[in-house]
Amino acid sequence: MANDKVFTFHNGVEIPDIGFGTWQIPNEEAYEAVTTALKNGYTHIDTALAYKNEENVGKAIKDFDISREKVFITSKLPAQIKGYDVTLEAFEETISNLGVDYLDLYLIHAPWPWDEIGKDCTEGNIESWKAMEKLYKDGKIRAIGVSNFSESDIQALLDACDIVPMANQIPFYIGRDQQSLLQFCKQHNIVVEAYSPLATGQILSSPEIKEMAEKYGVTPAQLCIRYCLEHGTLPLPKSTNEERIIENSQLDFIISPEDVQKLDAFEDVRAT
Repeated sequence: MANDKVFTFHNGVEIPDIGFGTWQIPNEEAYEAVTTALKNGYTHIDTALAYKNEENVGKAIKDFDISREKVFITSKLPAQIKGYDVTLEAFEETISNLGVDYLDLYLIHAPWPWDEIGKDCTEGNIESWKAMEKLYKDGKIRAIGVSNFSESDIQALLDACDIVPMANQIPFYIGRDQQSLLQFCKQHNIVVEAYSPLATGQILSSPEIKEMAEKYGVTPAQLCIRYCLEHGTLPLPKSTNEERIIENSQLDFIISPEDVQKLDAFEDVRAT
């Protein structure tokens, strides 16, 4: 994996262009998975307090023969935590779990609690964001951002706060390219991170995807992850299988504009 490939946030901080996602990796498996990712050249690790695996993610990074500043660590404020003081408390819990002094990127995990999707939490998000601005200004976080935020959710922060989010981590994959949100983020210099780039695996069995992958001499997973890069988004593939972990970072090919258009026309496999 080429570690010189990066995205650059609007504050100048660089982030490796492929991250290793740890969603749905249990704490007891996270140590080995992250160690395997680091061993195979990943230097960008994505976790969250809600994943309940921060301890072993942090331990794997600490035990691996790599200096802290060479690993980009992202974590997230739980979706149900809204408010200034509770955000500061959750952040302290996260860096304690990880065993680090600072985070490279900290995100509000969602604009609403997961059991109340769509609830208006604008005021709470603004207060949480102001707490994150403080942590950023205090040097405890190198970059701050959001996750699962719509245009209106982000606009509420832009209208009430000082710092434009550096990232928005959203589900982005073939069949769900979120063009309107992507354009909005580009207009505000917000890097879009693509989680579930494989549509949690559901798209990999598509005959059309298999056929196109064969054309490029790559796997369906590699085609799907490369698709995210073709749209200027930062993919976060996840696996606990070493062969796939290696494969997911080997993306030195280009999908033709014509084929990107074909992939853009796909329907969302997860919506059916």
